[in-house]
Amino acid sequence: METGPDSLFVTLLLLLHSSHSESEKFEVLGPTDLIVAVAGDDIILPCYLKPNISAEDMTVDWLNLDFIGSHVYHYQNNKIIRDHQILSYIERTSLFKEELWKGNTSLKLTRVQGTDEGFYKCVIQSKNWNGHFTIQVLVEAVGSKPVVSIEGHREGGMGLLCESEGWHPQPELVWLDSKGDRLSAGPPETHRDFKGFYKVKQHVIVQETDTNRFTCRVQQSRINEKMETNVHLPSELFDTTPWRITSIVLCCLVAVTVIGSALTIYRIRNKKEVLTGKIVDLKKLWNQNSK
Repeated sequence: METGPDSLFVTLLLLLHSSHSESEKFEVLGPTDLIVAVAGDDIILPCYLKPNISAEDMTVDWLNLDFIGSHVYHYQNNKIIRDHQILSYIERTSLFKEELWKGNTSLKLTRVQGTDEGFYKCVIQSKNWNGHFTIQVLVEAVGSKPVVSIEGHREGGMGLLCESEGWHPQPELVWLDSKGDRLSAGPPETHRDFKGFYKVKQHVIVQETDTNRFTCRVQQSRINEKMETNVHLPSELFDTTPWRITSIVLCCLVAVTVIGSALTIYRIRNKKEVLTGKIVDLKKLWNQNSK
């Protein structure tokens, strides 16, 4: 078999291409444990290449799997691509550009908020190879101490309202009596703000007891946090008699006002009729004298 210059050249090209392709092969790695982030803190989502080859000329794409078709961060052709970036991540995400040359493609996420919780995928692509790694992020936020307000008399007792906000994940709100037993309350109302934090509130109607002490508790089992507010209601608040007397007095005042107004109108009309009669009599007398 003859080995000419052409065949040697082709063989050399194949060897070079094979060597180049092998050198571009890499793995995308990261931590095996999930990341727990406290709201308001800055965190780093680790991601790197093995072997530690340069990622400067590669495409680095960070995705939140809850958002289809959009990017948390997109780096391509040595620059950041803002197109299709999720709005809540703008100006909160960055790469360590000075470390891209050694394969560090980790993402820095600042001012963590509730909407940041989820699964993230780090996708790295070169001209001839690609790989990815997925990591989970949990967000924790302890909200405000419950605020209790008195809503006044309701059918069957006294109405109370409890509110708390700034929680993540969603908390549970419960009403308790002085013995720690759970009270039957209205359905909880939940609202989530644009940063993903939860506000909860719940109404309850309580009846007078020996202590008149009640507790509103907000708790979140995943982050093992709870906050309470105790309230003591004076017995006088449960006495409906003053309220009834006030209602009766108001009704009487209204009735007196109406009757007084009617009498005033009647007197004005009566005086007007008397004056009109006198004017007519004067006219008649004047006419008679004129004749």
